[in-house]
Amino acid sequence: MTSYGMPYLLEDKTGNLTGSHFVDINDRLRLMLRCTTRGSTHATYIICNTTAGTEPVVTLNFGSNNSLGTIAFGSGPQVPMSSFLESSPNGSAKSRTFTGSDGNQYRWSWRTTQSEEWTCTNASNHQVASYSLKVPGEPEYDHSSGCVLTIEEAYPHLAAEMLASLTIMRHIVAHDL
Repeated sequence: MTSYGMPYLLEDKTGNLTGSHFVDINDRLRLMLRCTTRGSTHATYIICNTTAGTEPVVTLNFGSNNSLGTIAFGSGPQVPMSSFLESSPNGSAKSRTFTGSDGNQYRWSWRTTQSEEWTCTNASNHQVASYSLKVPGEPEYDHSSGCVLTIEEAYPHLAAEMLASLTIMRHIVAHDL
């Protein structure tokens, strides 16, 4: 993979939790979040790394009344979202940790910086990803929400996990869970 000396800047095409495409501005990485089932008892979303194909790499199943459900990576077992993304010791639902496939711990936190809606740090408190909303007053863009998921260049192997965990965190805040 080409090294640009810059993070992956994944433009969120819709900004919607119900589905979007996340495309790196240098076209190094493309992810898709898509709702495949929505009913009164559950909703299912898949994440595909469309850079490498169209097979789902993550499946998110939310329960009734928008409750947290399960997450599965590839064809792996379904794990409760509350076990995958554990609440922080301070008890805030808006700050949770997960263990990545690389064995390291990461923490998503809501509005801890002025310029980012979400920030993901590693165990050393180094920022590895963030999600920024469109800046108020910024002009409208064709085919873009103006929101950006940024993943540091050293972490593309965690991109699907970052999007999955971010989606769950955004769901928690959107539904006040």
